[in-house]
Amino acid sequence: MEFDFTEDQHEIKRTAKDLLGKRSTVERVRSAAEAATYEESLWTELVELGWPGVAISEEHGGGGLGVLELATLLEESGYALANSPLLATAACGLAIQEAGSDEQKDEWLPKLASGEITGSFGIEGQTFPDAPDSDVIVVISEDGATGTVVATGDADVVEDVTIDPTRRYGTVGLGEGGDALPGDASAALALAAVITSAELVGVCTRALEMTVEYVKDRKQFGHPVGSFQAVQHRAAQMLLHTEGARSVTYYAAWAADADRTLLAEASALAKSSASKAGVEVTASAIQAHGGIGFTWEANVHWFYKRAQLDAAYLGGTKTHRARLTAIAAAASGSR
Repeated sequence: MEFDFTEDQHEIKRTAKDLLGKRSTVERVRSAAEAATYEESLWTELVELGWPGVAISEEHGGGGLGVLELATLLEESGYALANSPLLATAACGLAIQEAGSDEQKDEWLPKLASGEITGSFGIEGQTFPDAPDSDVIVVISEDGATGTVVATGDADVVEDVTIDPTRRYGTVGLGEGGDALPGDASAALALAAVITSAELVGVCTRALEMTVEYVKDRKQFGHPVGSFQAVQHRAAQMLLHTEGARSVTYYAAWAADADRTLLAEASALAKSSASKAGVEVTASAIQAHGGIGFTWEANVHWFYKRAQLDAAYLGGTKTHRARLTAIAAAASGSR
C-alpha cells in the first residue's frame, strides 16, 4: 500500500514550513525562551491562518479539516520549535469536540477555533502545557475514563518550573469548578497523544538535520567527523527512530479521521514510538555535537529539552507500550 498526502495536505505542510522558517527562527526561539514569553505576533499570525481551529468543525467556526491536517501543522511547529500555545489549544479543542456536550461545544469551540481564547489539556496530577495563560482547560482523570472542562479562572493552576524554557507549564487542580465531559474521554486522550507525537516527529527531524549539518562541517584529524563510522551509525539510528515515529504517527492521524476502531491502538503505537524517538534522537544530537553540544550557545539543547517534556506528556513509552499490551490481550481474549 502506498501512503502519501493529498496535494492539499502537501500544500498545507509546505505553507507551514515556509511560514515558520521565516517567523520562528532559532534566534527568535532563543530570544523568547530567555525572556520566558511568547512572541504574540506569531500567535496572531497563526490564528489569522486558522491553525487553532483547523480540525474543529465548520459548524463551530473551525476549518472542518481533519486530525491528519492538524498533525502536519504540529510537525512543522515542532520542527521550528514555534513558541506558541498551538499544541495545547488544539488538544483542548479536539477534546471538547470529541467528548463535550452540545452546550460545551457551543460555549468553547468557536472561541478556541477563532483564537479568541487559548486552551490546555492534560491528565490529572501531571504537567499541562500552557495552562498558566490559558482560558479553558480539559482535565482527563488518571485512568483516562472521564474528563472535565473547566474555565482556568475556576481551576487551581500552579506554574511549574521545568527544563524547557520554550514553553510554559502548569499543574492543574479542578477546584470547585468544572463540568464533566459526557463523551468518550479516552478518545480525546488518544487524539491529543497523536498530535503530540506529530510535534515530536518535527523536533526529531530538526535535531537530525542540525546534527548531519554539524558532523559534515566539523573536522577531527583532518576529516569531517561525519566520515567516521561510529558517527554514521549514530546518525543512521537517529533516522531510523525519526522515520519510524513519523510512519506510525501519520497512521494514527489517518485512523483518527478514517477508522476510529483503530484509534486506540494506533495512538498508543504512535506515542510510544515518538516518545522513544524524542528522547533518543535529541540525546544523540547532543552527543554528536561533542563538547559544544553541552553549552548554552548550542541551539540543539532547545530541541532536547522540548523533547523530554513532550515525551513524558500524556504518558511516555512505557505507559503506551503497556496500553498496547492491554489492547492486544483484550483482543486475544475476545477470540
